Amino acid sequence: MNALVWSVNILGWPVVHLAIGYASVHLPPNIFACDSWLTAPRRWEGDGRLYLNWFGIRRWKPLLPDGAPWFGGFAKKRLSARDAEYLQLFLLETRRAETAHWCMLACLPLFFLWNPPWACWVMSAYALAANLPCIVAQRYNRFALNRMVLRQRAVSSF
Repeated sequence: MNALVWSVNILGWPVVHLAIGYASVHLPPNIFACDSWLTAPRRWEGDGRLYLNWFGIRRWKPLLPDGAPWFGGFAKKRLSARDAEYLQLFLLETRRAETAHWCMLACLPLFFLWNPPWACWVMSAYALAANLPCIVAQRYNRFALNRMVLRQRAVSSF
């Protein structure tokens, strides 16, 4: 591989992450108001138990970065309120973040255009390692937030 290919590989991923992150933060919120086919819960996720039992998400989730605040977006690192409006906004933002990370992962085939096969494997490993934990965290957060919203509704209905 020549210097140009190395440069495109090294600079390409940060450009992809930053561009998609910036764009997703500035998309209208109504796009993420409800689950899409991509973000909808799946039966096999067991209401989020999959992420607790199989992935041990509570151990490593705090280590993940939150890029949205870099672009003026919603901070998802910590729950800072528990009122219904805030929880609904947080749910929306988990959909936004998950969709952004799926879009970043979808850019992987671009790197196959100029890389030899061994480098395609390296690019794939990086893309999966950089995006799948974030996708899993957003899905887990959404299950937890949905449970909180349901509890609030049950309490307020009395």
